[in-house]
Amino acid sequence: MHLDFQTALLNVLLLWILTSPHEFAHAWVATRLGDDTPRLQGRLTLNPLAHVDWLGTAILPFLTSLFTGGFLGWGKPVMTNTAKLKGGRNGLALVALAGPGSNVVMAVILAMVARLTLPIAPAFANFAATGVELSLYLAIFNLLPVPPLDGSKLLLAMRVPFVVYQEIARFGFMALIVLVAYYGVGRWMAEWSETGARAIFHALG
Repeated sequence: MHLDFQTALLNVLLLWILTSPHEFAHAWVATRLGDDTPRLQGRLTLNPLAHVDWLGTAILPFLTSLFTGGFLGWGKPVMTNTAKLKGGRNGLALVALAGPGSNVVMAVILAMVARLTLPIAPAFANFAATGVELSLYLAIFNLLPVPPLDGSKLLLAMRVPFVVYQEIARFGFMALIVLVAYYGVGRWMAEWSETGARAIFHALG
C-alpha cells in the first residue's frame, strides 16, 4: 500500500481553510432566521479556531486520506434551536443546506484563484485547484443523510420522527467510517467532485 503523507497533510490543511466558511454559513443563516444561539456560542465568525473539531478536522481526515483513498472530515457542528428558527424544521433545512452551499461557492472562488495565479505561481495554483475538488467533495459528503452531517437535518425537515433520527445517530459515526473505508463511497464522491471541478474550470474558460 502506498501511503501518500503529502496528500493527507494537504487535505487536512485545505479542510481547515474550508471549514470556517462552511460553519460560518450555518451560523449566519441561523442568525438571519432568528436564532441567536450560534452568535452566543461564538460561532458567527470566520476564525478557524472557533470551528475546529480535532477528531473531525484533523485526525480522521488525515487517517482516511492516508489509508483509504477517501476522505472523512467535518468541523465543529453549529448548534441551533429549532424553536427560535423562522419556519421551524423548514428553517433548519435552510441552515443545513447553507454549509454545502458555501462549499460550492468556495469551489468557484478557488477555481478563479487557480486560474489567476497559474502564470505566476503554478504551485499555489495547483494547491487552489486541489481545493476546488475538496470543496466539492465536502459539499457532497455533508449532504449524506447520516448524523452528524448536514444531510441528516433534512431528515428532520422531512418530518422523520425524532426518535428514529436518534436511533440513526447512534450508529452514524461508525456508518460513515464503514461507507468511506469499506464500500468505496469516498472514491465515488472523489470522482463526482473531480467531474464538478472540471465543469467549473471549463465554465471559467
